[in-house]
Amino acid sequence: MDAVFKALADPTRRQLLDRLRAHNGQTLGELCERLEMARQSVTQHLDVLVRAGLVTVVRRGRERLHYLNPAPIHEIDERWISGFDRPRLQAISAIKHQAEEYAMADTAPAPVPTYVYVTYIRAGAEQVWRALTDADLTARYWGHHNVSDWQPGSDWEHRRADGSSAVDVVGRVLAAEPPTRLVITFEDTPDAEAPREPSVVTFLIEPHQDIVRLTVTHENLPNQEMFTGISAGWPAVLANLKSLLETGDVLPQAPWDMSPAHQ
Repeated sequence: MDAVFKALADPTRRQLLDRLRAHNGQTLGELCERLEMARQSVTQHLDVLVRAGLVTVVRRGRERLHYLNPAPIHEIDERWISGFDRPRLQAISAIKHQAEEYAMADTAPAPVPTYVYVTYIRAGAEQVWRALTDADLTARYWGHHNVSDWQPGSDWEHRRADGSSAVDVVGRVLAAEPPTRLVITFEDTPDAEAPREPSVVTFLIEPHQDIVRLTVTHENLPNQEMFTGISAGWPAVLANLKSLLETGDVLPQAPWDMSPAHQ
């Protein structure tokens, strides 16, 4: 936590985070634009943010794309905000966002960014893979059974664990490389009133001794509304997953509904 506060103390690093919040997934060259600072200095600031867990780097071919990682901010929120003034702060935030929407009503909509979330789990890669693909385990920390044989090309279903067996999300398995990489689509169910284009979720599991770095990348999001929804949903789901694997129990909170219909 000290590294996070140290990283946030510098105005240049806060500016870099603001730029990633406005447009996630930027290269070093893009982040250097409009900054009166040498490329090497920007690199040093980014290294501090990466070490603090506030920025994560995803390689795409020869490019290194930088993504804002909300995990440390979420931990601060859980520790110092959630149990105190959350309702009042949410009301203030809602008013602020509504005012911003009115102010931006005449401008062209911004492209929906890719969502990236990184968390570190004290567990083995096989344990994390099983937690992502075992229907009974997903029901414990997600509130839904994720059902599939997890073979490339197979279907998967996100079934409620409330006894109704209703399916909120369907999709296909695009890639499965146990225990390190799983790629699936998130799609509306066939009975949805206005089906949207499927989004794509990639789980990347990188083991290091007894620690696993789990990176979740959610791409091809259809609109800002769904981006906002999954930005709240993924931290809750993954915090529950981390708690289950590290302590044997989930957090004292209701599982988050990640279905597109609720975004």
